[in-house]
Amino acid sequence: MSKHAAAAPLVLEVNGTTHALAVPPEASLLTVLRNDLGLNGPKYGCGLGQCGACTVLVDGVAARACVIPVGGVAGRTVTTLEGLGSRERPHPVQQAFVDAQAAQCGYCLNGMIMMAAALLAECPRPSEADVRRALSGNLCRCGTHVEIVDAVLRAAGLLAAAGSETAPASAIPQPAET
Repeated sequence: MSKHAAAAPLVLEVNGTTHALAVPPEASLLTVLRNDLGLNGPKYGCGLGQCGACTVLVDGVAARACVIPVGGVAGRTVTTLEGLGSRERPHPVQQAFVDAQAAQCGYCLNGMIMMAAALLAECPRPSEADVRRALSGNLCRCGTHVEIVDAVLRAAGLLAAAGSETAPASAIPQPAET
């Protein structure tokens, strides 16, 4: 049951499931994901789209959920950390973060993992510089940047070993404010 005042139902596709929600279209996507859908992967960090803790994929592109009105993603595909993989079948990026021990407090991990997934979808064989550039807008206060970069490069290897399609290297994706 929605925690918002009555509004025309908004139809969202999140993690492969269609939801009809009575939420105001100006509510932030982050608020709806966390409060209405119970998806706690995306974190509230700054509320300004600057720290990356709230990063989700909108139509496969990394985007900051705290600054996107939910009405702006109606009819589009939203993927959160929960939809990327599962505990039983983690996405290669998630597995690489575990293998590289790329977490300390874990608060930034949602954004780092989602940004890494977007990067690897666009650029399957990134250089270390590509990874650092793609993650430069995601803040980590614990200082695990070395492990995080290692995890993304490991994930690229896991995806290549799994026979993922390789796309031509293109511009490194930056979070969209959709």
